[in-house]
Amino acid sequence: MYMKQLVLEDGTVFVGKGFGSDRESFGEIVFNTGMTGYQEVISDPSYCGQIVTFTYPLVGNYGINRDDFETVNPAILGVVVKEHCEHPSNFRSEETLDEFLQAKRIPGISGVDTRKLTKIIRKHGTMKAMITSVDRPVEQLVSIMKETPLATDQVKQVSTVKPYVVPGRGYRIVLIDFGMKHGILREFTKRSCHVTVVPYHTSAEEIERLRPDGIMLSNGPGDPKDVPEAIQTVRKLMGRVPVFGICLGHQLIALASGADTVKMKFGHRGGNQPVKDIRTNKTAITSQNHGYAVDEESLQSTSLSLTQISLNDGTVEGLEHKTQNAFSVQYHPESSPGPDDTAALFDEFLTRITQSQKETKEALHV
Repeated sequence: MYMKQLVLEDGTVFVGKGFGSDRESFGEIVFNTGMTGYQEVISDPSYCGQIVTFTYPLVGNYGINRDDFETVNPAILGVVVKEHCEHPSNFRSEETLDEFLQAKRIPGISGVDTRKLTKIIRKHGTMKAMITSVDRPVEQLVSIMKETPLATDQVKQVSTVKPYVVPGRGYRIVLIDFGMKHGILREFTKRSCHVTVVPYHTSAEEIERLRPDGIMLSNGPGDPKDVPEAIQTVRKLMGRVPVFGICLGHQLIALASGADTVKMKFGHRGGNQPVKDIRTNKTAITSQNHGYAVDEESLQSTSLSLTQISLNDGTVEGLEHKTQNAFSVQYHPESSPGPDDTAALFDEFLTRITQSQKETKEALHV
């Protein structure tokens, strides 16, 4: 076992034991409040560019298995834990967390007071951080961080390079990949959909040539304003066929409709986020992972209706377009990890497609 240090941009230092890869890492430090689901979190493309602190004190106790990945190649930049389990116990476990992180060249640090670290992030907001060896001078590392900007091309890093098809006999869905979790694909395959996954920069014209019945805008990392080409594409596609946006896709629908987005102080990351539907007055517990949110005040000059809000801080969690068949949620209805309270939103999307096609046929026979 070797020693590592986690250095924050403000000069705070945490010394702990290294595990996983021994390479140095630089990114944005965030925290996740989930009690389980570390494999899904680590493999979630939305964490591209970030070092994740797990608030649950023991991570790795059920190992790593072949079934719970959200992408093949994780883009997370580091893992910070209070304690990592070296000897997992679970019938599905195939390797340890340490072995997995080594194989994927992801650095980890354990023995950190994650409670203190989380309080710092909550008080001061997310900030730059480095996981490195203990022999690096802190003053030098802080200077490097202050001079080095965080990446702004995260979507480009994690989006598919070429289109591909997941065959099915049901509705034809074009899924624009901004950093898609496999959980979204699983929900569509459960419903026998024929899914064509396309890169984030695919033009509206190319998508229309695929003759989709509906368009899905996936989750993804970073600032939605860093992908202006996607905003233009969404603006052109809305009104053609039903559109459903999740997480980053939700923010892109807002921007394409004239609303604005803002960076949050420390974001929402975890599987215990309560969301209220203001139309039905019902509350669901949701899985979330985002550092940006739609500015509610900016909705006033748009054709978007606010449908859901966070019960923790009142931020925008759901939107629906008043005239075009488009709706979105800030959270993850596919969970992975987290509760599946809102998985029926995929059924709502397919119902919208059915109704849209029915209305089109009726109009043609008038």
